[in-house]
Amino acid sequence: MPKPDPLRDLSFPTDSERGTERGTESDADDGAGSAQQLVSPVIRGLRLLRFIAEGGSTANLSEVGRRIDVNRVTVMRLLATLEHEGMVERLPQGGHTVGFSFLKLASRVLASNDLTSFARRVLAQLSESLQLSAYLAVPDGGHVLYLLREMPNTGLVSNIQVGSRVPAHLTTPGRMLIAHLSPEDLRARLGDDPLPTVTGQSPATHARLAEILAADLDRGCAWSFSAFEPGIDSCAAPVHDATGDVIAAISVAGPQQRFEADGTLRERTEKDVKRAAKDLSALLGYRKP
Repeated sequence: MPKPDPLRDLSFPTDSERGTERGTESDADDGAGSAQQLVSPVIRGLRLLRFIAEGGSTANLSEVGRRIDVNRVTVMRLLATLEHEGMVERLPQGGHTVGFSFLKLASRVLASNDLTSFARRVLAQLSESLQLSAYLAVPDGGHVLYLLREMPNTGLVSNIQVGSRVPAHLTTPGRMLIAHLSPEDLRARLGDDPLPTVTGQSPATHARLAEILAADLDRGCAWSFSAFEPGIDSCAAPVHDATGDVIAAISVAGPQQRFEADGTLRERTEKDVKRAAKDLSALLGYRKP
C-alpha cells in the first residue's frame, strides 16, 4: 500500500497543468496570446514563496523541486534570490521561513485595508472635538495624497479636498511624512533646488526644509500658520504601522482668526492631533519602543 504523502496538500500545478489551465482560459476569453506575457522565473519564484509560506519544508531540495516543477539547481537559485531580497530567511535548524521583508510588505497591505476604516472614526472624533476640518493623508512619491476628510458643522474652511495631491514639503501632513527621510532620499523624492513654493513661507531650498523638518521631528508635529493657504492654520502628526514605519499623517486645519481669538486652541489642537495619530497607530498595531 502506498505511503501517504504528507506534502500532498502543499502541491502545486505543474507547468504542463498550468499550460492546460491557461489554454482553457485562453479559449474562453479569446486571449491566445496572453500566456506569452507570463514570466516563467517569476512564476517559479512565487510558487516557491507560496510553498514556504504555507509551511512547506525546504530541507529536501529535490522534493521541493518536484512540488513546484523545477529541478534542484533552480530551487537553490530561487532560494538564494528570495533570501537576497529578504523574502525568505534560513532557519537555524535548517530549511527556510518567510522573511521579515515579506512580513513587512504583507503588514503594509493589511494596514492599508484597515487604515481608512480606523481613521474615519478617529478623524470624526478629532473634528468634533476641535470643530476643525480633519484629514488623513498618505505619501505618494514626493507628494502627499489626501484620502479622508471630516468636516465640522461650521462648514468648509480649506480648499484641500479628498484626492488633493500636493508637494509634500508644502503642507503639514506632507512634512510629517518626509521628516524621517535622509537628505539623499529627500532629494530623490522632491528633486533638486529650487523647490516649488506657494507662499513666502514655503521652503525653497533643501537647506531651509531640513531646518523645518528637524523642528517638526523635535516637536512631534508640524505647524503651518498661513504657510500653504492664506488665513488657514494647520497642525499634523505622523501615523505609524505595526513595523514602526510612518505610513500616513493626521492633520487639522482651521481659520487663523479662530486660533488668534481662542488663546487655548493651539495647545488643545496640538495635544489632540498627537493623541489622534497615536490612537490610530495603536489600532494599526504600533507599539512605541
